Amino acid sequence: MSDLFTGVKPVEERHRIDAGRLEDFLKKNMENFRGPLEIEQFKGGQSNPTYRITAGGKRYALRRKPPGKLLPSAHAVDREFKVIKALHSVGFPVAKPYVLCEDPEVIGTAFYLMDCIEGRILWDQSLPGMQKAERRAIWEELNRVIALLHSIDYKAVGLGDFGKAGSYIERQVGRWSKQYVASETQKIEAMDNMIAWLPKNIPATDETTVVHGDYRLDNTVFHPTEPRMLAVLDWELSTLGDPLADFSYHCMSWHIPPGKFRGIEGLPLAELGIPSEREYVELYFKRTGRKRIEPSVWDYYMAYNLFRIAAICQGIAKRVVDGTAASEHARDAGARAPLLAELGWTQVEKILKRST
Repeated sequence: MSDLFTGVKPVEERHRIDAGRLEDFLKKNMENFRGPLEIEQFKGGQSNPTYRITAGGKRYALRRKPPGKLLPSAHAVDREFKVIKALHSVGFPVAKPYVLCEDPEVIGTAFYLMDCIEGRILWDQSLPGMQKAERRAIWEELNRVIALLHSIDYKAVGLGDFGKAGSYIERQVGRWSKQYVASETQKIEAMDNMIAWLPKNIPATDETTVVHGDYRLDNTVFHPTEPRMLAVLDWELSTLGDPLADFSYHCMSWHIPPGKFRGIEGLPLAELGIPSEREYVELYFKRTGRKRIEPSVWDYYMAYNLFRIAAICQGIAKRVVDGTAASEHARDAGARAPLLAELGWTQVEKILKRST
């Protein structure tokens, strides 16, 4: 666990909120809410500023849109609240949501309040300091939970209007291409190449489920001592979409070197107790009952996801320039866009070599 990202700090001046107004709103809109309240800011996160609210002997987490100029459709805390509320109703591991406020007059931007889940946020995917069996159990739990998410009947939980069914990859490539161009601060040839190639080569697999959009180890909270997940965090990018696109995003770790955006590529996985990518993928297909896909299709998904995360990192880089990034560590994340783009184009080149 990294002290740089874990825990809380005093609220940054640019993210300061009016405690009195917030307390008044919560007393009027939350049953049994009692003040006074104390506000601290979580260290982690690049996008939506997140706060720990302590009041009435309880701890809550508050997520808000950042202040300042924002990209279109970004930072949709209302969508986060909606999906968390729906998933919590069927026992999926998320924090219990309480109230959504879309009135910017209260704290300056839209926000919502949920339970603050106490547990472990694990930042290093190699899980240093753990025994082999512990690492295996953590990765098994990650696999179980994403398989569970992709098995939920989204219509039955009230998310039939949470996105469009079908053509997910096509829409996502279009969306992230536009977002990348809107936040471009430097020319990245690999990104330009993928913007041209990806929409012309979309595979014919497009099932629809709820997708998280950013499912990874450090977006989860584990029980303090057990390999059991208590909550999946950060639902900003969730929508209805292709479960294999969501799962393959999670599997990028096997393609990225350690220290380069949470990668485990090249580590002695068997010695550590971490499953190989092939084993992990097979476990997911077994759990969900989905059909296996061709290697070139998997490579496409991997290229698409590396393109997508590179575009997200470029957006973070642009927010650093604009002064709206939510974390002091955002500069490092933004600087990873070129590397991730190159890794993505390498996946495309594997596909092109297979076809010749």
